[in-house]
Amino acid sequence: MSATTDATTGTDATTTTGTDATTGTGTGAGTGAAGRADPVPLVRAAQRGDRMATQELLDLLTPYVGRLCGPIALQDGPDATQEALIVIFRSIGQLREPTALFGWARVIAVREAVRIARAAARAVPDPLDDVPARDDPQLAADVRDVLERLSPAHRAVLVLRDLEGLDEHSVSALLGVPEPTVRTRLFRARRNFRKAWER
Repeated sequence: MSATTDATTGTDATTTTGTDATTGTGTGAGTGAAGRADPVPLVRAAQRGDRMATQELLDLLTPYVGRLCGPIALQDGPDATQEALIVIFRSIGQLREPTALFGWARVIAVREAVRIARAAARAVPDPLDDVPARDDPQLAADVRDVLERLSPAHRAVLVLRDLEGLDEHSVSALLGVPEPTVRTRLFRARRNFRKAWER
């Protein structure tokens, strides 16, 4: 599926069955958005052109978008985060349901991260010679090294299922692939991650 995003509308150029990119419906807010303050007043104020509300909304969304883009785009995570935020704020006026903010932002963030990761076409690095103990300070860096062995599509499925806690139907709708494809990608991603980690 093409992950190209129309910069003028903030929506994906390819229609994704089951997901409304303007309302964010069909994907749910996910566990990652739980517990946040009600963003509805900020969204409505930002849609009216309130600069202070826009800045507060940016502060609210940046960590969330970064947490999604980082594991998918890896070294290009900051670039993917920036691109996703640009699309989000260019398109904020088109969000009809402010309560769906995080689900809507997630659609854009994941698609931008996958697009940028694919464009970067990173070469798969050599396998790790040694994997540190769980309490090693280099653990985070090595987890990133292991993630780098996976394709962007597999990283996206892992993030959505294991980080965001979405079900297969929601992941299928968001990525625009059949549910059996989601299951296959998730199985392969987990298997490959485990194999790389245990080296």
